Amino acid sequence: MRLIARFSVTIGKSWFTLCGIDVFTWRIRAMQGHPDVINYLVTLLKGELAARDQYFIHSRMYEDWGLSKLYERINHEMEEETQHADALMRRILMLEGTPDMRADDLEVGSTVPEMIEADLKLEYKVRGALCKGIELCELHKDYVSRDILRAQLADTEEDHTYWLEKQQGLIKAIGLENYLQSQM
Repeated sequence: MRLIARFSVTIGKSWFTLCGIDVFTWRIRAMQGHPDVINYLVTLLKGELAARDQYFIHSRMYEDWGLSKLYERINHEMEEETQHADALMRRILMLEGTPDMRADDLEVGSTVPEMIEADLKLEYKVRGALCKGIELCELHKDYVSRDILRAQLADTEEDHTYWLEKQQGLIKAIGLENYLQSQM
């Protein structure tokens, strides 16, 4: 039985060789992505890492100030940004790229309105970058990466950005003091 197994493996390799297919080279080439897409995914990863870190700092500041509702929400956003970064990192590795784990610069606020504004500016920046990334992926026919970015864009627009804009509206409508009291 061992002989048969060896014989079938030898035939299998020979068949690929006769057909002009190098199985190992083909597999590696099939997983490589376009350099422009990989580089842009690395850029997006740095933005997601910055968003994660900024939300992390802000959530802990809210917790320290006793604003438990803001802490819970922003901590949740931090976890989602971590998931976004993880998805990008996995895709970069799948495409034979090298992730760069250095986050973009952060803008840490010192008051609740400043923190919400800084987070919103970051989300607008991420949204614009994701739109450009989707276009680039379509240009290079990388539809898997495009779909990953589309899902992140939907999360950015429908969840993060919407919620932050809503908080700014609440502060304007009811005043900062009432808003802060409602977040305890």
